[in-house]
Amino acid sequence: MTWSIIARDPGGAYGVAIASKFFAVGAICPHGEGGIGALSTQALPNPLWGYRGMRLLREGMAAQAVVEHLIKPDAGAEQRQFHVHDARGGVAVHTGARCIDWCGHVVRPGISVAGNMLAGPDVVAATAHAFETSNEASFPRRLIAAMNAGEAKGGDKRGRQSAALVIWTTEEYPAVSLRVDDHPDPLAELARLESIGRQRLFHYVKFMPSRANPSGTLDRDAIEAGIAAAVAAQNNRHDN
Repeated sequence: MTWSIIARDPGGAYGVAIASKFFAVGAICPHGEGGIGALSTQALPNPLWGYRGMRLLREGMAAQAVVEHLIKPDAGAEQRQFHVHDARGGVAVHTGARCIDWCGHVVRPGISVAGNMLAGPDVVAATAHAFETSNEASFPRRLIAAMNAGEAKGGDKRGRQSAALVIWTTEEYPAVSLRVDDHPDPLAELARLESIGRQRLFHYVKFMPSRANPSGTLDRDAIEAGIAAAVAAQNNRHDN
């Protein structure tokens, strides 16, 4: 009922983009943390896999071991799908034998794409290829472009309803967290929200409290100047 891409950009950020003919897919499936990893639990999703998986990643367990640890005791594992990225660049994917066709996954350096109840294998293949070959300068837009390529190959065979984009950079909280819970064209709406986020929010997050600076930036003038400079640089890259 869903397909998603998990990727790590050269700066070390983790991103998950996901879409489904299912209400509020972003509320259940994606999990992550800066410096730790990211994952998505899908098909008949087990939310506990999300929370337990992240705990195991924090403890230093490799992605493949996380998958094996979680699927073994779960009687529903063969109806579930799960992909995980760890802090060392490890990637592991589980597509249960009883997931609904078409179901499957692809793994490339730094990325994984997994889906079930899709129009066919071209959905995940096109999603991965589009991410690898995208000319988009920004990580969020590369992820959205990848999902649009999968959608163009049929996406979820039942139709469209929800989508989400979450990116973790250095913190426990995400630097980007966008959800479209119920919309006739959720990926288009996700792209619209991302464009609004780039106007201010995504730049403001950099001044919030962090592991390196637990109080964050408190000088409002410095915050405003920093946001203005970031927006100007962003617009200059776009113009060029």
